[in-house]
Amino acid sequence: MFKKWGIIAVVCLLLAGCSKDAGIEEAVAEDTGEDIEDVVEEVIEEEPVPLPFVAPFTGIGSEVELKQRPVMVTINNHPQARPQSGISQADMIYEVMAEGNVTRFLAVFQSEVPDNIGPVRSARDYFVEIAKGLDAFYVAHGYSPDAQKMLNARVVDNINGMQYDGIFFKRSSERKAPHNSYISSENIFAGADRVGASMEINKIPTFSFYETAEGAKLGSPASNVSVRYGSGTSFENEYNYVQEQGIYERKSAGILTIDKEKQTPVKLANLIFMEIPHKTIDNAGRQKLSLADGGKAYLFQAGIMKEIEWKNVDGILVPMENGIPVKLVQGKTWISIVPTNPGIESMVKYLP
Repeated sequence: MFKKWGIIAVVCLLLAGCSKDAGIEEAVAEDTGEDIEDVVEEVIEEEPVPLPFVAPFTGIGSEVELKQRPVMVTINNHPQARPQSGISQADMIYEVMAEGNVTRFLAVFQSEVPDNIGPVRSARDYFVEIAKGLDAFYVAHGYSPDAQKMLNARVVDNINGMQYDGIFFKRSSERKAPHNSYISSENIFAGADRVGASMEINKIPTFSFYETAEGAKLGSPASNVSVRYGSGTSFENEYNYVQEQGIYERKSAGILTIDKEKQTPVKLANLIFMEIPHKTIDNAGRQKLSLADGGKAYLFQAGIMKEIEWKNVDGILVPMENGIPVKLVQGKTWISIVPTNPGIESMVKYLP
């Protein structure tokens, strides 16, 4: 009998203990608002591992080495040529004057080459010089007399629509000539193969980049920038800093600059304005640019403006400060070349 009652007492004690533990668990769940099963241990986030390679024109990390030779394409910027195709994928774009205060884009593709680029327009001798400095494979459709001599002499590896219209260059039915010449990435590489040009990068540009955009936030605040080529509004460009994204969006003649293929805005990490002497050399209004001498420059990045300078370093127009290359924010860069007359201080306006 004693053994029987002893066993019953032990069982009761065990049940009481279980009941007490259950009560504690319920109280904890009440206090935290969570079920016991839903409580997850805190995970300590590890620092991101730096990627082993860096894109030479954007500073963006890459898991693979980007060995692609840069491709530079002259892109039409006449109002009837807008919006252009492929420009959102350019690592860098130089905006340069042609005749009559009309500007053209020299779009540099290295980290990626888009499926469709254009409208492609004609070469000028200073376009060829910029391509040569970058050791870029140069694509254009047409040329000035001086540019034609340079291209025929193979100052740069190139293909031109004057020789390959309908072969590598295709005409769009959506637009009228001379605003309808386009080229695909496939045809760029086929054209390079036709002329025996290597498409592996041979010259690494002398651009330097911040690890993060925080390093660029030292200077005068400037969230809005504008520049006007000529007296009209067709080539009046405005750049607005989008703080949430850390990039600049561009408008031309009040219209947002987008990529026709992707229907997305061009997003820029750096804006550089370089003052370069221009000289009219013929009755057609063709220009001669002095690309060797260096001069004044403005740099806009991370919502900040800096007065700097530019120098020609081994053929490349490099932004400089205190004798060393300026660091850029990782991402895409827009370089606007403005004439010394009327000058950068007159042409470029900015607001905090």
